[in-house]
Amino acid sequence: MMQRRSFLALSGVSMLAFGAPAMAQTAPATARASSPGGMLTVEVGTDNDGRPMYSVSRLGQPVVRPSRMGFLLTDQAPLERGLRMTAGQPMMVDDTWEQPWGERQRIRNHYNEWRTTFTETGGLGRRVDVVFRLYDDGLGFRYEFPEQAALTTVRIGSELTQFNLAENGEALWCPAWEWNREEHLYRRTPIDGVGSAQTPMTVRGDSGLHVSIHEAALIDYAGMNLRREGGTDFRCALTPGLTNAAVERTAPFNTPWRTLQISDTAAGLLDSSLILNLNEPNKLGDVSWFKPMKYVGVWWEMHLELKSWGAGAKHGATTENTIRHIDFAAEHGFGGVLVEGWNKGWDGQWFGNGSDFSFTEAYPDFDIERVTSHARSKGVQLIGHHETGGNAFHYDQQLEPAMALYERLGVHSVKTGYVADAGGARVAGPDGRVVMAWHESQPMAQHHLRVAEVGARHKVAINAHEPFKDTGLRRTYPNIISREGQRGMEYNAWGNPSNPPEHEANLAFTRLLAGPMDFTPGIFGMKTRSAEGVATTWAKQLALYVVIYSPIQMAADLLDNYEANPEPFQFIKDVPVDWSDSRTLDAALGDYVVVARKERNSDIWALGAITDEHPRVLSAPLGFLDAGRRYRAEIYRDGPDANYTDRRESIVIEQREVTSADTLTLALAPGGGQAIRFVPLGRSRRR
Repeated sequence: MMQRRSFLALSGVSMLAFGAPAMAQTAPATARASSPGGMLTVEVGTDNDGRPMYSVSRLGQPVVRPSRMGFLLTDQAPLERGLRMTAGQPMMVDDTWEQPWGERQRIRNHYNEWRTTFTETGGLGRRVDVVFRLYDDGLGFRYEFPEQAALTTVRIGSELTQFNLAENGEALWCPAWEWNREEHLYRRTPIDGVGSAQTPMTVRGDSGLHVSIHEAALIDYAGMNLRREGGTDFRCALTPGLTNAAVERTAPFNTPWRTLQISDTAAGLLDSSLILNLNEPNKLGDVSWFKPMKYVGVWWEMHLELKSWGAGAKHGATTENTIRHIDFAAEHGFGGVLVEGWNKGWDGQWFGNGSDFSFTEAYPDFDIERVTSHARSKGVQLIGHHETGGNAFHYDQQLEPAMALYERLGVHSVKTGYVADAGGARVAGPDGRVVMAWHESQPMAQHHLRVAEVGARHKVAINAHEPFKDTGLRRTYPNIISREGQRGMEYNAWGNPSNPPEHEANLAFTRLLAGPMDFTPGIFGMKTRSAEGVATTWAKQLALYVVIYSPIQMAADLLDNYEANPEPFQFIKDVPVDWSDSRTLDAALGDYVVVARKERNSDIWALGAITDEHPRVLSAPLGFLDAGRRYRAEIYRDGPDANYTDRRESIVIEQREVTSADTLTLALAPGGGQAIRFVPLGRSRRR
């Protein structure tokens, strides 16, 4: 690993000069620093009242106009005016680190770090630092509270961070503070038509510039939403806590990074590693006990009401049904089998309650010892399941023995669930009694990290559903392998409405910018309990395995549907889940995406292309393939009459020989897609 650090010039007004040490300034004052390639510049200062402000420009053009920073505290005066700024010099960092699994194996981390300090000129003389990390494709900044006598316990009522976007345009966003947590359809409106939004929120300005606002490295803090204050001006809105403080911490501590991913193309956003880079390195060490895999499961049949989670004649998680899935997985090369409903507690009212769940006791018709033994004999792992009904308090009481059981049985990953209405999670209050909390409150952030840490001690990886949002913690805790955090495939089983055909394209520019998603693609049975059914084509279902990254990918449909359709099922069997390189070949915000990825342990590439409700003809240059080498392109494309309403199963499967000099034409049906696997054949002759 190479790391290079050097001091750069800091320019600005007042008393700062090239090469000079940090010096005190009198308000108002400003200073500025830029990213390594000079693409982005941040200017920081104070206004006439000593309020801290920042602004962002790209190649000289404003991106974020002067925006406030600071805090309202619940037990002290606000920390947001009467401040004096001092600023140090930027420090360059340029290194490369390796993921144990991911969209790409090696990630360059190249930024300029710049520290600014704000100190009260009167009163208690309190201090807070704001640290910026400037990349050419975006930036992050966070507040750092040092140890100080005047501010030991920090009780934050509101964070005043603003994002005053410099231009109007189009926004892709999901509403915040709604009943169903994060699982609401995306809206596409003018930027000045946004209400309160979850993050990531992504916009395309009238100039064509793309900006996505999110956060990174959220540990022991409240999740951030965005509240539009007027025009194109947004302010941080922290998720409420258990008291009048959204966050309570003891100094010293850092807030999460507030992030801006910035690109002149939609594809540039998708190829950014900013969120991951702003997290700390792996602290778990060797995590080779988890292997990226595809899996099948006892799951979809419950959503279709063919089986039940609870006990009785329709119970899905029986020994026999699970063994059938294990044998199917072994026959077709899948690494795991998910089993939901195996444990006691599913009978009665578990939604938003969860107090009856046992995470160590199985129903009588599920022999967990026999099932896991059979799985091991077949080279397959059982994937555990812990639905909590949102009752984190109850889950915490059983967390250690539950993970110890999985470790003993060789279960190395678990899908957790927190099904409860927004604000209906249950946690321990200040007096130790159960109280209600928001899913993205500080207590739930603490809970999810605790689950990851206990899981790591027992060699169990975590795939959380109804989760705390993804902020890139998988770099620090690689056993956080995936999560839900938006509408998944199950909405196509019973949703009213089901996911619309633009949903997956919307995900690419919002939810997926945060990290991996366990979307559970691969449905061939397109008619469901939902009136709309699955509003995609078969080819798009296959393409989702490439477009939506996760190191754990489900073949979600009924086994009967795969056995009846072996030809398209072959792509699901063949497509990798772990990659050494990923490249977005073409994309348009919320409209379409074309992604190519290279398998981690071979020279095989895969391509996935998806569109919204509109048909498209796109070009895919194959320059990512090795020059001078021939490949067999295994193509799964929409049939000429395919569409997402009544010809979803129309698919053409064909092969052709290609090289890096070729360009493929991708004809995508309405709601359709295309999936291609490129298998090396050898070296082509010189022409």
